[in-house]
Amino acid sequence: MSYPVLSKLTFGLLLTVPFGTSLLAQNAPKANDTTTPLHALQPDYPVPYGSPKPADVTSVLNRVYTYLDATTPAQIVNKKTNKPITDVKQLSDATVLSNAIVKPGDYRLASYEWGVTYAGMLLASEATGDPRYAKYTSERLDFLTRLSPYFAAQVKADPTANTPFRQMLAPHALDDAGAMCAAMIKATRTGIPRNADGTATNFRPQIDAYIAYIMNKEFRLADGTLARNRPLPRTLWLDDLFMGVPAIAQMGKLTGDSKYYDEAVKQVMQFSKRMFNPQLGLYMHGWVEGMNVHPEFHWARANGWAIMTKVELLDVLPENHPGRAAVLALLQAHVRGLAAHQSGSGFWHQLIDRPDSYLETSATAIYTYCLARAINRGWIDAQAYSPMTLLAWNAVSTKVTAGGQVEGTCVGTGMAFDPAFYYHRPINVYAAHSYGPVLLAGAEVLNLLKNKAFEINDSAVMMKGVK
Repeated sequence: MSYPVLSKLTFGLLLTVPFGTSLLAQNAPKANDTTTPLHALQPDYPVPYGSPKPADVTSVLNRVYTYLDATTPAQIVNKKTNKPITDVKQLSDATVLSNAIVKPGDYRLASYEWGVTYAGMLLASEATGDPRYAKYTSERLDFLTRLSPYFAAQVKADPTANTPFRQMLAPHALDDAGAMCAAMIKATRTGIPRNADGTATNFRPQIDAYIAYIMNKEFRLADGTLARNRPLPRTLWLDDLFMGVPAIAQMGKLTGDSKYYDEAVKQVMQFSKRMFNPQLGLYMHGWVEGMNVHPEFHWARANGWAIMTKVELLDVLPENHPGRAAVLALLQAHVRGLAAHQSGSGFWHQLIDRPDSYLETSATAIYTYCLARAINRGWIDAQAYSPMTLLAWNAVSTKVTAGGQVEGTCVGTGMAFDPAFYYHRPINVYAAHSYGPVLLAGAEVLNLLKNKAFEINDSAVMMKGVK
């Protein structure tokens, strides 16, 4: 039961009323359907409700930027003394190189999660007009690109070396190549300054090396679908749509060569043929060639990678490409499936269609970005999907701490065919998967707020000015 909050004056007056008599009861009208607009009572929402203010969205982005800029140094140090190596020419000395490492921070600078983060920083800079975000990306990509040649011999001698340069110089999986490649192409296309003198670093050799791995070295099924041989032979991971396709599509935009667009569309359609459930509008996480029965576990972040793949592809796919209509239809069907499973708190669950699984931040952030992007591009109905998008952002914003860390994120996850695996994956504030999606989501929500106006209409969030 809840009780009214009394002012000091009211409380004092109550003390003067005879025992057994309530001043409030004497003076207050009876609250019922005729005296009180019950429909206007404020609900007890678990997250903020309504259209966020652009300044509040920007504040979240700033906190994330400040934290990441401080905890992901782009610096080489001597691993024994921890002293910085500022003159890169010193790395030509084998003794210096043998003791040289990237200064440890909270996250790895060349991981796929950081490829997403670099792309998020670029979009945040575009949406806010703040050059610091783009500078974050340019400085770190420049750092990695300039120094990787010095570490080539080290990586060749030990292909398992625990260094970010191993992922760049000797990729072992799509995780090592795709997201970083896409980010480098986006950075190249923006033309942002990357050096102190304003000149641009040439990322093209590294881009070409990544693309060569994706197109020619990654394991594939007989029909050319990107696949893995773990945990079982000839396995499709839904995650690999994102780990491969956006980079391929961006290469099409960079070069104008239609073969990349054709390959990107082919991958989306062949994955979807095997893994998309059209009745639910959701993807299963794993599929194994040779299995006749596939238990469907609709893991949230993998579905996030799948919808983001379609958004990234449609962003660059020419309007007249013969595969565009099919990709757009898949996006719209996936959006309908996701919309049907958003929780009342604005988040999505770790297993999307199992509401007793926990609420997960990284997937919710990815969906927020994708929904906002699709609305802003006119691919899905703005009136229908904007309110749930704003609700999702409001939910995500509650997970960004005052210090800029993101809570509630599932750690890296393989695939499985039992529910316990997904239900009990740990969450950790250092799971890197949320940072890029939060930046992307906040930036695209800012664009949405610029493009559309919203109001509370009959207690609910609605687009403003709809006739």
